[in-house]
Amino acid sequence: MFDFALTGELLGLDFVQTALLAAAVLGLVAGVLGPLVVMRRMSFAVHGTAELAFTGAAGALLLGVGVELGGLAGAVIAALLIGLLGGRESERDSVIGVILAFGLGMGVLLLSFYEGRSANKFGILVGQIITIDSTNLNLLVGASVVVLVVLAAIYRPLLFATVDPAVATARGVPVRLLSLIFAVLVGISSALGVQIVGALLVVSLMVTPAAAAARVTASPWKATVLSIVFAEIAALGGIILSLAPGKPVSAFVTTISFVIYLVCRLIAWLRGRSSRIRVEPTATAQPALR
Repeated sequence: MFDFALTGELLGLDFVQTALLAAAVLGLVAGVLGPLVVMRRMSFAVHGTAELAFTGAAGALLLGVGVELGGLAGAVIAALLIGLLGGRESERDSVIGVILAFGLGMGVLLLSFYEGRSANKFGILVGQIITIDSTNLNLLVGASVVVLVVLAAIYRPLLFATVDPAVATARGVPVRLLSLIFAVLVGISSALGVQIVGALLVVSLMVTPAAAAARVTASPWKATVLSIVFAEIAALGGIILSLAPGKPVSAFVTTISFVIYLVCRLIAWLRGRSSRIRVEPTATAQPALR
């Protein structure tokens, strides 16, 4: 059962409050980027950049420098490689697969040389909120502000290029450049999620809330609002539920995200079913009127 008393106690701790604030910021960024990730079919790219974030974080851990900086560097490099090498849509998946496999292999190799606490290794993969301090929070907030400002500046042409890239190219929109910039923004955001949900499961915040929102609305701005709400519920709810049992946050974040996705699919199915029920009587009544 959920221990309300223990959870209330833990919520008063400074590191928990810092983690909640970091999760709220990450939820906002993931929620804003998520619908564009889904529309551009870049879910696999998020996973690929997260693996290079894992590699960078593992290297930073081995060198004794900030894990968040290493993860950020690795994710940005991965995003640039995906943007430059995967220009053609037909090649993108194979490029991401190559980068993902390389990143995961190198990350495992780097971790094998690390002789410190095994919990640090495990935390890179599945998240570890106790490692989030004021320095990490400042970096996360600063990087998030940069991502949101850049996205706001390019949002309209980026959305145009996402919906109809051929027409956007004909109108003179720099589609390739926008794709590269967006890939870097996704890479930065993926790296920010490593410490909360881990490199393996960062896709649960970057993709699942947006995929759920896409099931219930076709409006880009409504999907963005719902995606932010779903991401915040998953991130904050995951941390709160994980406190009393002391289990990895990622398990709770991914579960909440998945439940939200199933509920949205159910809503979409019920809407479709009710529409079919309304249409069928009309269709059957038409011959009788003739």
